[in-house]
Amino acid sequence: MAERVYIFDTTLRDGEQVPGCQLNTDEKVIIAKALETLGVDVIEAGFPISSPGDFKSVVEISKAVSNPVITALSRAVEKDIDRAAEALQYAKRGRIHTGIGTSDQHIFTKLRSDRDKVLERAVAAVKYAKKYVEDVEFYAEDAGRTDNEYLARVLEAVVKAGATVLNIPDTTGFCLPEEYGRKIKYLKDNVKDIDKAIISTHCHNDLGLAVANSIAAVQNGARQIECTINGIGERAGNTSLEEVVMIMVKHPSIGVETKINTRQLYPTSQLVSKMMNMPIQPNKAVVGKNAFAHSSGIHQDGVIKNRENYEIIDPHEVGVDKSSIILTARSGRAALHYNLKNLGVDLNKEELDEAYERFLEMADDIKVIRDEDLKRLVDQLPFKSA
Repeated sequence: MAERVYIFDTTLRDGEQVPGCQLNTDEKVIIAKALETLGVDVIEAGFPISSPGDFKSVVEISKAVSNPVITALSRAVEKDIDRAAEALQYAKRGRIHTGIGTSDQHIFTKLRSDRDKVLERAVAAVKYAKKYVEDVEFYAEDAGRTDNEYLARVLEAVVKAGATVLNIPDTTGFCLPEEYGRKIKYLKDNVKDIDKAIISTHCHNDLGLAVANSIAAVQNGARQIECTINGIGERAGNTSLEEVVMIMVKHPSIGVETKINTRQLYPTSQLVSKMMNMPIQPNKAVVGKNAFAHSSGIHQDGVIKNRENYEIIDPHEVGVDKSSIILTARSGRAALHYNLKNLGVDLNKEELDEAYERFLEMADDIKVIRDEDLKRLVDQLPFKSA
């Protein structure tokens, strides 16, 4: 039986850190409800200490949704944790997400501290958060660049202090999948009582490896993935929710499953794009407008004969109505015939040959031939006007 992987959505916290894409509370509540419909397990609703607006958003999201765990972010600082707990007062299931940098880069140049003091602060933060909630997630910021032996020491200490989830972020998107996977396995093998907590991933996409790293982590024992709709987030973005989910769906050999309603992936993607005024790149996997579009004649012929020749995902699986056969100068007769039939025009071979010659002339002038162009082409054919 497949094991459960929990989907932790941070669109409304890390995703909202994209410059110029901030949301107001009402907009966040709308997206939170969509995420609940999508089936995410955890919604990171904000960073309450950062602003009154973030505090209010966590409060209102806690009131508006029932099924997901609602998480509030904090630093390993008591006033942060106090504010997070206050914001979560209406949550049916609340989680405080607290942590501190653990890499030498962060310890010595950002925190200007030492390893022992950082370990002490980590433990103190978890113990303090446990006064408010049972469910405490600890993040080891920049774990991707943290020495594994020291990271294991910190995690063992916070598990003993009561942490229920251990977040192992590749904060800078630096790790290779094999490296990140080995790190997760090392922690599984070397942290005492790690089975008392869920190992979580939080990967950034600076080198385009966030999704690959998240999957490598799952293959090595992680059971929560922190991700965002459309992969939005700080700098180059975060792990794309729709991509990791569909990878796990399409590769049952990984041995895991989620509770995501995949038919809601495209509608949710569109909602987030519209509300954040952040267009989705056309070639974006799973939800981009070209993800199920075919313009090469060879591909079009194959898809018309059997969709699975060139599509490993049925568009309906992710909430897309249908595949698109896009007519361009690269299209063949099969694609032209297919699109004409969809318009109610069925030509014999000789008529199709004539139409195709005229189509190619039109396609040299117009990059994409649309239905209205096809209708005009048909009206100009000599056998149609006779």
